[in-house]
Amino acid sequence: MAFRGIKSGRKPDIFLMALLALLVLGGLFILASASSELGRIKFGDSYYYLKHQAVYGLLPGVIGFLICFFLSYQNLKKLAFPLFIFNLALLTLVFTKFGLSSGGASRWLQLGPISFQPAELLKLSFIIYISAWVGGQAKRTASFLGGFLPFLVASGIMAGMLFLQPATSTVVILLASGGMVYFLSGAEWKYIFMAAGLIVVILGSLIYFTPYRMKRIVGFLDKSSNTQTINYHVNQALIAIGSGGAFGMGYGKSTAKVNYLPAVIDDSIFAVVGQELGFLGTGLITILFGMLVFRLFWLAKKTRDKFGRNMLVGFGSIIALQSLVNMGAISGILPLTGVPLPFISYGGTALAIFMTMGGISLNISKYTG
Repeated sequence: MAFRGIKSGRKPDIFLMALLALLVLGGLFILASASSELGRIKFGDSYYYLKHQAVYGLLPGVIGFLICFFLSYQNLKKLAFPLFIFNLALLTLVFTKFGLSSGGASRWLQLGPISFQPAELLKLSFIIYISAWVGGQAKRTASFLGGFLPFLVASGIMAGMLFLQPATSTVVILLASGGMVYFLSGAEWKYIFMAAGLIVVILGSLIYFTPYRMKRIVGFLDKSSNTQTINYHVNQALIAIGSGGAFGMGYGKSTAKVNYLPAVIDDSIFAVVGQELGFLGTGLITILFGMLVFRLFWLAKKTRDKFGRNMLVGFGSIIALQSLVNMGAISGILPLTGVPLPFISYGGTALAIFMTMGGISLNISKYTG
């Protein structure tokens, strides 16, 4: 198919570009320190995880970023449905011989030397699909058959497949972000309340009837019980953050990453920042995420095209929710969910997807005003 080039003549949003660059480069800088001890112990190379992130995250991320930056985002509208269906097909493969399991979860696909998480791709394909669907006629979006039912079916199929992995936190983030796009596109309040009620009932049932999820909630509500099991992870993270003080122990000098902190390069990486760079470091990261989300929503407000506006809202919502859930859980404010920190936690698929989101967002910014 022939792609249409950019014809807007506008420059991309420089402020957004700077924020993305700071988070990507800052993430690699943080990962280099957080992963050094783990890489040395497991592979005899302190920079193993950094190299892996560069090859399987940064490199494909740059490719995705450049493609989406230079080619008109309107081309994605035609690809929205095929991409979403293809992504759902990939999700089914994690339960076959091509899938990889870790910690009781089936979330990875192994294709030759490359392994990746199809659920991470959904953060892109689902938002693109929902944005294209509800970005059509306002009457269709506001109706039950034309708007709410298709949204419910697409969300239900996606959520069901993710629950089986299980990836409950990803489901919540995607449904909330997709719901935000749907709501701001002109959906009626009654459908929003119906969807929210249905989600609460389903999630509540899953938590109640799944022992390990229930233990996490109990541990969060009663922090004095089962300290060595349920709350060990959060307790070690809080100790690391607290020991960093205002300015930290110094880059590369974290002691928690050596023996005590679980998932040190994944959802606990924010605690390493707190110990090494102190409140100054964690505060700076929080501000950068806040500025990024605010900029995406600000650009969405200035974008006349519904499809582009919807995607900016969806991307901003995912980044906002995922960063808040991660930092909130590691800080003991929210239950621990295992959600990684965007741009910073180890994970090639996630980094590539967020960089591709950045490319699309900068492309859309050429059409604002």
